[in-house]
Amino acid sequence: MADEQDEIFEKSQRFKDLGLRGSVVKGTEQAGYEHPTDIQAKLIPRMLTGKDILGQAKTGTGKTAAFGLPLLHMAEKDQPLQALILTPTRELAAQVASEIDEVGAATPIRTVNIIGGESMRQQSNAIKKGAHLIVGTPGRIMDLYGRGQLPFDHIRYVVLDEVDRMLDIGFREDIRKILKAVGKDRQTVFVSATINEDIEKLARRFMREDGEKIESESGALTVSQVEQHYIPVPNWAKRRLLEHLLDREKPESTLVFCRTKATVHRLAEHLRKKGHACREIHGDMRQEKRKQVMSSMRGGEVDLLIASDLAARGLDIAHITDVINYDLPDDPEVYVHRIGRTARAGRHGRAWSFVTPDQGQLLTEIEKLTGVLIERRSFDDFDLGEAPPGEEPASAEPRKEPDPQKALAERAAPAVDPESVDEEKRREMFPNGVVPKSAPRRTLGSKFKRRGR
Repeated sequence: MADEQDEIFEKSQRFKDLGLRGSVVKGTEQAGYEHPTDIQAKLIPRMLTGKDILGQAKTGTGKTAAFGLPLLHMAEKDQPLQALILTPTRELAAQVASEIDEVGAATPIRTVNIIGGESMRQQSNAIKKGAHLIVGTPGRIMDLYGRGQLPFDHIRYVVLDEVDRMLDIGFREDIRKILKAVGKDRQTVFVSATINEDIEKLARRFMREDGEKIESESGALTVSQVEQHYIPVPNWAKRRLLEHLLDREKPESTLVFCRTKATVHRLAEHLRKKGHACREIHGDMRQEKRKQVMSSMRGGEVDLLIASDLAARGLDIAHITDVINYDLPDDPEVYVHRIGRTARAGRHGRAWSFVTPDQGQLLTEIEKLTGVLIERRSFDDFDLGEAPPGEEPASAEPRKEPDPQKALAERAAPAVDPESVDEEKRREMFPNGVVPKSAPRRTLGSKFKRRGR
């Protein structure tokens, strides 16, 4: 564990060594932080130079403080509304504002949280009181800006948190409008746990030419403290397996991820009927209800939460010990964000994934992204039971492809060399007598040929 801690924290440095003013350093000490994490040690000094930055680091390594501490240092106490921090979800916006207020407690700099589902009048009043940093979601930010209640005149810093989601199709136009309204005389910072080539190209359109990319532990996107397992199971036995896992392992605090809101609701109802105290959180819930659920988890009143991917980013409960992927996500990057909800701030955690027989390739893609061979687990005392009518019997193992590139090459190679068989056999293989000399023309997956071919 000591080696893993050294990977995350820069033990040779303290926050005072990064160029931060005394009041900001004092706030980190009051919050209980001693050494900066790797991404904090790299990003904070560069951000203080005023350069645009694209920062990538693992989930749970302190990206919020990495951009929040420089903002607390650079913001002027007598000038309101100097920085704009945009997040893809309400939960993440609330988390970011809370964390910045915590580490900035010894400074005069304060935040205002601007998100949907809350009173617009109250948010407008909070803006008028003179908060320095705005943290919010693009939709509500644009609403208040359009009403003239949120001026961008003095915005000098813009941060996009979880930039891969922020530049998804659903957010892209709002981001373009906001950055255009703020103007070019600004410092722009993008941060995320996962940044692919397309997202980087898109982000750089909004950055100055001398903008820098900063990576922490490149190539290791998953959290080193997370012990990862997968359990093969047919889809119809997932509920029974989940109950068995909870009873057998007795995790202290558990987050269960499902693909859909309907599955979240059905699974939570089933578990409550079976005697498990649990709560649920998904996109159809009112903001006030979501806050109540989060409060009950943080307060330790409930230790089992069933969630949709809404909660994969922005859900920050420090004591989550286990994450269960009841439904494996289609996007391997979502897996990274899910399991990052445990092992927060250097703690140890476990991730369990239920993998159905047809998800072997998806599991392989997740392993390729994370750079980790996920360990197979099974429980000798678990009985699958009889398959329901119409369902196929259980398969022993998902059809997993251990080496996708090798398998692809093998599939591309001819099964039989035409030159190695006799004339009679060749006529059977190619009745028209024509032996193909090359692969068939590509048609983009369609039976219709492309024009010009």
